[in-house]
Amino acid sequence: MNVHQVSAWVNGKLLYAPDAAHTYSKAFASDLMSDVLRFQMENTVLITGLCTIQVLRTAEMSNISCIIFARGKRVTTDMLALAEENRIAVIESGLTLYEISGKLYRGGLQPVY
Repeated sequence: MNVHQVSAWVNGKLLYAPDAAHTYSKAFASDLMSDVLRFQMENTVLITGLCTIQVLRTAEMSNISCIIFARGKRVTTDMLALAEENRIAVIESGLTLYEISGKLYRGGLQPVY
């Protein structure tokens, strides 16, 4: 699933997509960035309701190249600039983490183990 498909599945607003052709095979939902750091995250979409610069720093360290900010959270200009600097796609969605996770699972993305 590419970033445009991910955004469509979650009724999202795609704010930045550095590589529209990149495909994702997994998704991980968490507001605890320490949990994110515990797993291999290549080709994984991060779903979170935490809307801080630390989410982008965690994504950078974990090789995550797509973040969905859930529950209507709005990305700041500083966050978007850091996403662009690190080539991390950014999507905003009004859906909950639960709804987003379910939609992406139904769309074919697998969980991270």
